[in-house]
Amino acid sequence: MQKMADFLTPDYESEYLNKDAAAKDLVFMGGRASISLNGNWNYTIDPYDTCLRQKWFKEIYKDDEGRTLPVDFSFDTWEEIELPCNTNTVKPEFFWYEGPVVFSKTVRLKETDLAHDHIFLRIGAANYKCRVFINGQYVCEHFGGSTPFMCDVKEYLKEDNRIVLVSDNTRNRYHVPTENTDWFNYNGIYRDIELVLLPGDYIKDLKIALVPGSAFKKIKVTVRTSSDSGVVKVNIPELNISELLSVHNGTAERELDASPLLWSPESPKLYDVTVSFCEDTVSDKVGFREISVKGNDIFLNGEKIFLKGISVHEDSDATGKALTDEERMETIRVAKELGANYLRLAHYPHHENMAKLCDKEGLLLWEEIPVYWAIEFDDLDSYEQAKNQLEELICRDYNRASVIIWSVGNENPDTDERFKFMSSLADFAHKYDETRPVSAACLVDGKTLSIKDRLAEKLDIIGVNEYMGWYSPNFDELDMLFKNSNPSKPVIITEFGADATAGLHGTVDDKGTEECQAEIYGRQTETIKNIPYIKGMSPWILFDFKCPRRTSSIQGFYNRKGLITSDRKYKKPAFYVLQKFYREKN
Repeated sequence: MQKMADFLTPDYESEYLNKDAAAKDLVFMGGRASISLNGNWNYTIDPYDTCLRQKWFKEIYKDDEGRTLPVDFSFDTWEEIELPCNTNTVKPEFFWYEGPVVFSKTVRLKETDLAHDHIFLRIGAANYKCRVFINGQYVCEHFGGSTPFMCDVKEYLKEDNRIVLVSDNTRNRYHVPTENTDWFNYNGIYRDIELVLLPGDYIKDLKIALVPGSAFKKIKVTVRTSSDSGVVKVNIPELNISELLSVHNGTAERELDASPLLWSPESPKLYDVTVSFCEDTVSDKVGFREISVKGNDIFLNGEKIFLKGISVHEDSDATGKALTDEERMETIRVAKELGANYLRLAHYPHHENMAKLCDKEGLLLWEEIPVYWAIEFDDLDSYEQAKNQLEELICRDYNRASVIIWSVGNENPDTDERFKFMSSLADFAHKYDETRPVSAACLVDGKTLSIKDRLAEKLDIIGVNEYMGWYSPNFDELDMLFKNSNPSKPVIITEFGADATAGLHGTVDDKGTEECQAEIYGRQTETIKNIPYIKGMSPWILFDFKCPRRTSSIQGFYNRKGLITSDRKYKKPAFYVLQKFYREKN
């Protein structure tokens, strides 16, 4: 029986801090057999974190002498929730809730399922930290609210199982992102939950891409396996590729001669790829393209490209952060209607299906980790969290042709600690993926009114957020900013914009009106089009989105800088201003 002192101790979390699930534990998912755990789960909010304090997951109902004990939980009679989803969207009284939520599900497995050598639990995303318990035992924890995690749970499973998940979105200054952000802090397990069935020897990772600088004639394949040695078979039937690769120290790697049709927004060609190792086979649909930077230019497949984009959050009035594929396709459709060839997925990794859909539909993507504003740049644990999220993102989306830029952060002050922190992230991204440029959305240097950030020396493309005409009321400063700058690398204007409440009208000088927003878009695009080193833009933002810090009467807890209202029904006049600019840019 648990003693009172056991759950009154203030450092109760210490015993849960030794089983991190991290990027090293991820397993390539393409074509895998799995058991979906999506659907109905019993749940409760747990504001005092009593599940961890009292160890509800152990399900102790009797004392050592067999006497029935009162307990503070009732897994099987709690209300039901359909996962994946955000807890905040289930009930009005949960809307502003931040803290632990406990989810419980009984899962019955077949003997044939249990016969697999490895069974991994995979959770697509849970915000922010998530702890896993199976049949009364603590399995693992994960930090990071937007990337997937996996852990081998074979040893904990039997035919009848109780799975308990504790998700906690409590903001913390040492997390990434930190406690102060500019979007809604959704709670819950909001991406797919599944058990992945694997044989004894299996493929851990598959990376495949064109070799940079090979004149589009070589494809590099890298396969990591669970065993140190063996043979990997790679098949790309449409390219007449069928190759055997030897595994050494857990890795098989080779450059293969090929002449693929190149993937582009105009022609998003995908090839079926299968890879086998022992009794394990994985598959993927992969587009082959090369993205590169030279001087002030960005090249796609050797041709200069201007990135006509828009920023987008993962947020919906209907589903919160747990968007459906239908909503993702709507975003793609509207972006194309705008004339965009490019989306900036801000400010954290979005669902992996977004990149897969953009592979099929032909949209280029900027993907970002939430090193946002004033991270604790001098804290080693914060850095490790950021690095792990970056590695999880790259591992997940390396094969996606649509993803052309990794971003290591957004709007951070140029301090020594930040330079060291983000430089290390940029170096890691370059080392882990030599096929893509690295960027970050940087602030304007207010003293010199120029594009001047020490981090730029570590970046391939410089992102710049500027709000001339809005937060900086003197619009003439935009001309000065560009004249005062002479970057040696391409620049993307990663943000500009203005709030506009749908239906609010006035003069172009009346803040928050549709007319003011449209005027700012017109003046911005008219200025930007004449600056030779600007090679792309992703104004802020496609849809209005929820944000607790936005409390004025015209905002109502929403950021109203969207070109479209949050219900996705009304296009503001600025939408058509930008559409006209992009059409003329063609």
